Amino acid sequence: MEAGKSSFRTLITAILMRYTGRRIVACLLLLNNFVASAQVSWKSVDSLFGQLPSSIHVYRTEDRINGRPFIAYYVSAEIRDKNLLFNVDTGRISTEGYYLKNRKPFVVVNGSNFNPNTFENLNVIIRNGRIVAQNITALKSIQSDYYYYPTRSAIGISKNRKPDVAWLFTDMSRRWPYGFQQNPIVARGKRSNPILADLNTLDNWDPWRMRTAIGGGPVLIQKGQVRITNQEEQMFLGDKLELSARTAMGYTKDNRLIILVIEKSKNAEGATLTETAQLLQSLSCVEALNLDGGQNSCMLVNGKETIQSSTGIRPEIASVFMIEKKKIK
Repeated sequence: MEAGKSSFRTLITAILMRYTGRRIVACLLLLNNFVASAQVSWKSVDSLFGQLPSSIHVYRTEDRINGRPFIAYYVSAEIRDKNLLFNVDTGRISTEGYYLKNRKPFVVVNGSNFNPNTFENLNVIIRNGRIVAQNITALKSIQSDYYYYPTRSAIGISKNRKPDVAWLFTDMSRRWPYGFQQNPIVARGKRSNPILADLNTLDNWDPWRMRTAIGGGPVLIQKGQVRITNQEEQMFLGDKLELSARTAMGYTKDNRLIILVIEKSKNAEGATLTETAQLLQSLSCVEALNLDGGQNSCMLVNGKETIQSSTGIRPEIASVFMIEKKKIK
């Protein structure tokens, strides 16, 4: 982090040397906003959540962000700890319901986007190496007869405990999603049920073989840098600066899973996608993505809530990501 701060300050100094008067003031305000949004202090709060494995830690902050009241928590878990099982579940129950159904995991957090009427998951979900929910593959244009073919993002952990974030295209006839690592594919056509050829791309792809995965979007961090692909993924168009409760997930170079939740309530005003990305970057995430947010944002640690709901009510949700104790066979 110190190297990152130094390089950023060097950049700001170079800008200030070229401008004078009001422009200097504007640049200083910009610098202050960057530091406020990307730099908060975190306090270890493991003791608030009962007995946890030494490979799982919980942190909290209530530092102000860009001058606003702010509350957030994150869990850091060692992916290589073979006593931990990273899993997902689907259904139509509250986060607490998933906690009880799955024999009280260490961590339960809300997952993918879903249709609130049918509770159909709208993103990839992989459980025990099998796809249990697909990405949306076609979105009808409101201005023409064309369909857009988004490649939306997911985070997964392989059988060998290697984490990854990729942009995915799913095909019901194939065992694994098509995974794009460098860029999301932006394509359109007239088929409502597209296949890979309809993406009309020469970009490299690989079968995305994950044991456990949950989708959402957009990507927030790639190669350690803030990169928000909401336009390419056809998500949150025009709402990138909306203040909301957030759930996001990423991983670090030393193979720690980071699960971040941000509160929006009478005590906190939430965060934008950009602020969420900056926080994940400050936590050393190599790759990270946004998950379902708003009133659905919720993380339980040993069954105890972290962030508070804006309504005081925890709604039913269609999927969760969990960290469990590995079962002995």
